[in-house]
Amino acid sequence: MSIKTLHIRSKSINVEINLPASKSISNRALILNALAYSPYDIQNLSDCDDTNVMISALDSNDTTFDVGAAGTSMRFLTAFLSKTVGEWIITGSKRMKERPIKLLVNALNSLGAKIEYIENEGYPPLKIFGSALTGGEITMNGGVSSQYISALMMIAPYMQNGLKIHLEGEVISTPYIQMTSNMMKEFGVNVSFENNIIDIKPQIYTPIKYKVESDWSAASYWYEILSIIGNGRVFLKGLRKDSYQGDSKIADLFIQLGVNTFYHEDGVELTANQNQCEYFEYDFIDQPDLAQTLAVTCCVKNIPFYFKGVQSLKIKETDRIAALINELRKTGYILKEPEHGALMWDGETEQVNSKEASVFQTYHDHRMAMAFAPIALIKPIIIENPEVVTKSYPSFWSDLDKLGKS
Repeated sequence: MSIKTLHIRSKSINVEINLPASKSISNRALILNALAYSPYDIQNLSDCDDTNVMISALDSNDTTFDVGAAGTSMRFLTAFLSKTVGEWIITGSKRMKERPIKLLVNALNSLGAKIEYIENEGYPPLKIFGSALTGGEITMNGGVSSQYISALMMIAPYMQNGLKIHLEGEVISTPYIQMTSNMMKEFGVNVSFENNIIDIKPQIYTPIKYKVESDWSAASYWYEILSIIGNGRVFLKGLRKDSYQGDSKIADLFIQLGVNTFYHEDGVELTANQNQCEYFEYDFIDQPDLAQTLAVTCCVKNIPFYFKGVQSLKIKETDRIAALINELRKTGYILKEPEHGALMWDGETEQVNSKEASVFQTYHDHRMAMAFAPIALIKPIIIENPEVVTKSYPSFWSDLDKLGKS
């Protein structure tokens, strides 16, 4: 097992960071580019595991694809292959085989696909018999992963009858559905998304030249770092104010946690503002990937919190609710799960040895590693399996080195 020991001694910060490109945009752009039979290469693609898996699969002549731990690739490719004539097998890591995919498979099969389970019912690996899809109308629980919905949306224009999705109940991660809709429109396809109904008629994608924006999710860790240090500036290149990414909400959330954001033509500038709220409450239903960043930030800054809308964290790379509770306890913070879809810290702590390095597990989850790394600003820590950051932000550790460490 590999480990990384960190103790960062910085009383101020002044750095410029070339953030990775957005994984969410990159993976959608690759699928849309393939569906458009585009002669153009996507510019500024994310150099991360999830995107590299997608590139390899789309460029491959094989009929079997191992996506490892790349959940986005598993879902998007399952839909893409179901409309691509041929027989395909898609599999992944041990954890991937524990992540449910039955809702997507059921939806695709009801639309004319033929997909079978190779091992356990409801989970990868899958055998896909690709063919033309009839399409039609389906009803889905809006509380499922938005990646299921986006996967269906992107192939919908090539279904014989198009696709109408009725979303029932509370719709989570709406910005990701809207991102898919906006990008499909850029590739020439009209999408109607009103009153929780997505309606896509049969159409043809148009090839375009496309450049991917930098990743607001990756930016969140720099907001966390500056908030904890409380002094200095960070310039993050390649971010836009008019972003499709729901995680751009991080700029608003951190105003009360000590960070202001100024938008420039080539990126955003973060500066410390000395604000600190007494209590933090937020519904993460649209930005679940920010929850780990905010949980660690609030604990380190001694700000009690109540998070709602985090139910999808249980089916990510790991059960992120359990992981946050387990790992933050190692530094004395007692978090609780008061109800399904919620996480809280009321300020309760227990005594730990502050001089000894806390050893944090990452659970094969890139966001656990990056969210917990800034704790090294207040005490020595050890991160297990630090290489997991390659899933979305391969240069994270080298960028963190710009702060200096002992």
